[in-house]
Amino acid sequence: MISGASGVPAGVGAPDATSSAPLPALEWKFSQVFGERAIGEEVQEVDIISAIEFDKTGEHLATGDRGGRVVLFERTDGRDQRTRRELEKANTVVSRHPEYRYSTEFQSHEPEFDYLKSLEIEEKINKIRWCQTANAAQFLLSTNDKTIKLWKVTEKKVKQVKNLNVDPGARGNGSLLTNSMLLNPKGLAPRLSSNGGPVTRSSVISQDFVFPPGGIPSLHLPSVWSNEMTLVARCRRVYANAHAYHINSISNNSDFETYISADDLRINLWNLEVSDQSFNIVDIKPTNMEDLTEVITSAEFHPTHCNVLAYSSSKGSIRLIDMRQSALCDRHSKVFEETDPSGSRSFFTEIIASISDIKFARGDRYILSRDYMSLKLWDVNMESAPVATFKVHEHLRPKLCDLYENDSIFDKFECCFSGDGMRVATGSYSNLFRVFGATSGSEEASTLEASKTPNRRVVTPPSKPGSRLANLARGRRDNRRGSESPGADLNGGVHDFTSKLLHLAWHPAANVIACAASNSLYMYYA
Repeated sequence: MISGASGVPAGVGAPDATSSAPLPALEWKFSQVFGERAIGEEVQEVDIISAIEFDKTGEHLATGDRGGRVVLFERTDGRDQRTRRELEKANTVVSRHPEYRYSTEFQSHEPEFDYLKSLEIEEKINKIRWCQTANAAQFLLSTNDKTIKLWKVTEKKVKQVKNLNVDPGARGNGSLLTNSMLLNPKGLAPRLSSNGGPVTRSSVISQDFVFPPGGIPSLHLPSVWSNEMTLVARCRRVYANAHAYHINSISNNSDFETYISADDLRINLWNLEVSDQSFNIVDIKPTNMEDLTEVITSAEFHPTHCNVLAYSSSKGSIRLIDMRQSALCDRHSKVFEETDPSGSRSFFTEIIASISDIKFARGDRYILSRDYMSLKLWDVNMESAPVATFKVHEHLRPKLCDLYENDSIFDKFECCFSGDGMRVATGSYSNLFRVFGATSGSEEASTLEASKTPNRRVVTPPSKPGSRLANLARGRRDNRRGSESPGADLNGGVHDFTSKLLHLAWHPAANVIACAASNSLYMYYA
């Protein structure tokens, strides 16, 4: 179901924005799964995936889990990187879809304890961001609630020692020929030197030792050799002690030198090379904490303008700020906020309006936001209302009381753009995720399940987007239908609120989606 101020914008980041024909719906197919859970297998809390991120080339994929580990995957589908990039750039159909394999993993964070605040700090990875590649090494940032770390992942030769000195006949098979055997080959008690100490290498060799003819053939110098490569992760920087509240976002700048980190009340600006100092650029903490009305929920740098960033709040607003205006960016350049119709407010209005994630489109003009009920597409030139709204959980509105009781209403779902900006995606319950078309006239609204058969849930095609009044009337009718069976999903099934798909990422150049269902990483292609 798609509604908006003027339908869906024409060509969001599309190469041909003037084309009036909507793109056909993609047919999604299962590609791969890593860490698939067996039927009846109990999932450990530390194995649940908490972050997913492709690098800007799509050649590498990183995941983080609640146990503080980062797992890396690399693309291995036959073609060399340069050929693949040329084909994808020319929009040439590649017969073989991208495939990935396990590359390496490392422990990024450990559980800690803040003795001053008597606070236990979890090792859970909240966010992962890839940095600029240098000298064939991969760099990435990972963060838990308090500490950010910069990791360097590079190939290293594995060194092994061969041609060891082994004398199979001296003291049993496989024993080493040591200096003590040269000094005392018969295994007798060690002789003493003239000063009363044991005989050493600098002392005279035992008189009982006789060199065999031709010397000792089994005594030689060991050699070091290496014939295989392995990935090694090293921590290059630790950015700590800068946040009093839990970190919810990190975002790299387009200048490749700085990045931001955001917690509930502040946003800090870091230089990648300086780990002991950061600059506070946003601070919404009131003088009296009783006056606190909103918190920061997500922050993102603009993809091309290094001075522009956006952050979202728990009140459902998105603020665009320009760091050139002042050192402390308390004043925003623009604020994007949709006003609620009069008389429609309830106890849950502010809770479901809280934005959990925002993303910039590659075309620089649009911002995608995700609140509990829907996805919204904003034009940076229009602040009053989103240009498109994609309803995700509208059928759950009659069950908000139950969702509040079991805390599901506070779940934070992520969202993502496709590489060309023509589609958007987000997660839902029962391990489902939704894909919507974001071009003019598009009716694409696919519901897929994170399993080996993603299309087994058939969804009724949505109606065409119409005027705001028609969409409002349609929403009321849908709500009345939903109230008849409040526990049913779009297919008449019952929602499983314990199986939630919170994290997903779209490949930057191909129609490939990676999503996390508990401890399993599923990948799909179209």
